[in-house]
Amino acid sequence: MRKAIQTAEAISPSILWIDENEKGFNGLSSSGDSGTSSRIFGTFLTWMQEKTKPVFVVATANNIHSLPTELLRKGRFDEIFFIDLPTMKERMDIFRVHIQKRLTDPGVKGKFEVTNQVIEELANLTKGYVGAEVEQVVISALFEAFSEDRSIEFGDFEKVIHHTVPL
Repeated sequence: MRKAIQTAEAISPSILWIDENEKGFNGLSSSGDSGTSSRIFGTFLTWMQEKTKPVFVVATANNIHSLPTELLRKGRFDEIFFIDLPTMKERMDIFRVHIQKRLTDPGVKGKFEVTNQVIEELANLTKGYVGAEVEQVVISALFEAFSEDRSIEFGDFEKVIHHTVPL
């Protein structure tokens, strides 16, 4: 932790990105590591509170409830905000982006026409999906068609969606 902090400060101004924060600081109350995790966490908290170098800290968490409360105390992060699952319109936009990105070859596309109605139906079927899961639906549907050596069809998307459990 000290080496990471020194590096972030040495190259400042910098951005320190901590992805899936809860995985690194979860289970600090367990005594299986002789207090090493607690000391590392304490070092990080102290640095966040007292840092003088321009290091902007960004952290993500899928489950904020598993984070230690002292990490979320005012003054540690400048701001804490929530990003929800994509709305219907946002899922439609995500489908458009990934379909346009990947269905550029007329041989792959075949007679499949990407209309607003098709995009809307796909978005309806993927309520509760995150953007990465929507992207994987498009990719997996292409694999379905490719594995059968044919053009993509709406049914390929439906099949993938019905076999996907969104996290």
